[in-house]
Amino acid sequence: MPHTPQQKVEVRRSARRRRTVTAYREGDTLVVLIPAKMSRAEEAHWVAEMERKLQRTESRRASPARASDKALEARCAELSARHLGGAAGPSSVRWVPPMRTRWASCTPADRTIRVSERLRDVPSWVLDYVLVHELAHLQVAGHNAAFWALVGRYPKTERAIGYLEGLSAAAGWGIAEADKLD
Repeated sequence: MPHTPQQKVEVRRSARRRRTVTAYREGDTLVVLIPAKMSRAEEAHWVAEMERKLQRTESRRASPARASDKALEARCAELSARHLGGAAGPSSVRWVPPMRTRWASCTPADRTIRVSERLRDVPSWVLDYVLVHELAHLQVAGHNAAFWALVGRYPKTERAIGYLEGLSAAAGWGIAEADKLD
């Protein structure tokens, strides 16, 4: 499948690169790294192939929860059932404009969860961690040992915390601590 007309493609040739081909997105541009000696026909083949691979990866990463508040709420129900025994049921879950100091927040008194739109583009396992974190606050308000024991039921907790810390540092947002999810 050739790249779409609105898809920008930048091919970078390298004399040091011998056999490998790599691709990634840089904004709205598909960047494909290829060996300098590759023919134009091979280049065209690899651009199309790498675009297909990236689309497959991105579609696997994309969480349906990104679509709407209702989808986010449905994802919370799934995560609560899977990781928290179904005990954490929010009254509402919604996307909100980017928060300055938090990824998400929870108000246990009215059982509401708000998720920063900054998380719309993170991998689904990172968004799932944030949702589990907020759902756990519906059972334990603070960040004590009982709370972290609940959150720790999500298998990618440590990995997701590292991802969020790296994302915040790279973007200069200052949202580096795990407790910035409240």
